[in-house]
Amino acid sequence: MTDSGVPYPFLVLTVGGIVLLTMFIKSCLARIRVPALVGFLLLGIGVRAADMQWQLLASGTGEILGFLSKIGLITLLFRVGLESNLAGLLKQLKTASMVWVGDVGLTFLIGFAAAVYLIGLPWIPGMIVGTALTATSVGISVAVWDEADALQSPNGELLLDVAEMDDISAIVLMAVLFAILPQLQGNAAGHGGLGAVIGTTAAVFLAKLVGFGLFCVLFSLYAERPITAYFRNLDPPPDFMLVVVSVGFVIAALADLSGFSMAIGAFFAGIVFSRDPAAVKQEGSFIPLYEFFSPFFFIGIGIGVDPSTLGEALGLGAVLVGVALATKLLADGLPTWLLRGGPSALLIGASMVPRAEIAMVIMERGAALGEWAVPPPVFSAMVLVSIVTCIASPLTVRSLLQRWPQQGEGR
Repeated sequence: MTDSGVPYPFLVLTVGGIVLLTMFIKSCLARIRVPALVGFLLLGIGVRAADMQWQLLASGTGEILGFLSKIGLITLLFRVGLESNLAGLLKQLKTASMVWVGDVGLTFLIGFAAAVYLIGLPWIPGMIVGTALTATSVGISVAVWDEADALQSPNGELLLDVAEMDDISAIVLMAVLFAILPQLQGNAAGHGGLGAVIGTTAAVFLAKLVGFGLFCVLFSLYAERPITAYFRNLDPPPDFMLVVVSVGFVIAALADLSGFSMAIGAFFAGIVFSRDPAAVKQEGSFIPLYEFFSPFFFIGIGIGVDPSTLGEALGLGAVLVGVALATKLLADGLPTWLLRGGPSALLIGASMVPRAEIAMVIMERGAALGEWAVPPPVFSAMVLVSIVTCIASPLTVRSLLQRWPQQGEGR
């Protein structure tokens, strides 16, 4: 028995059953070309609904699943950072930044305006929704481009560059936003003005973020390879990727202890190792760990959806889905059209539509602050946005790539 009175065999049975279900769901959805995360979100919603009926998530079980969800979050963002190609991005920065500036700026402004003026949300939830909508789950679309052997084309590489910038900017915006919000919600603005609170808090936090980033850069340059070399020389040597992941977990924890979040730390940790060819080359050994833990993040998001809010969430979600589709098509499509023409604009815009990992991280962090930050119906609506965009975008992109095949070498 656990301290909460839940039998340990029940906990093990629950976790084992969920892992088996994730593998089954992934296999079934792969056959119909639907991203597995859609099934994981729906599984979490189903678990929450079953818990309301049969109390499946007794305190011990809920805590275990919550812990696994946090580990899933770390593995998700560690992989996002590990797959970042900063050197390649810098080479294409001029072209990619022209698309990215419009992408993030327009998406945030339109998303915020829609949340506040169309839906009627207070401005703080509106800011969180707008920030979440700026993020892109490029992995959803990249799979379609890779399937069409189009990733090495100029448009394929532009997509990767803009999406990487999207990820980085969304994480930075998330970090600054959640540093500011508690002070604003606590009426700190009444003592020094709204602008003073935002400016001071943002400046202090950005200074800390730059300091943490500098630590990661120095670690990457001077400490990462000696540490991994030491473990390689042990007899017998451990799996190289286990060393990489363990160090990544330490960096993620240090970020959280420094006043950031583990999500930010995990992303930075991935970037630390992204410049090490040995780490990137052996990413395949990280996949089993990733496949085991990452579904729990999305399951945790689904469990966070209150079934009683789904009726209201459908109406909110319909508006936000329209905004999610329109913003990326407009914000990414328009500058791409000016640079490369109509077909490229549609391809890039449609490929940037999916919202999943980072968007859900932002919504989860907002929900953790309380209903003043993210009301339950808004959280549920954004989960619906993730589900719909992750289904609709691959279908659209696949059709567009068949109509306009992408050929030629990129960088």
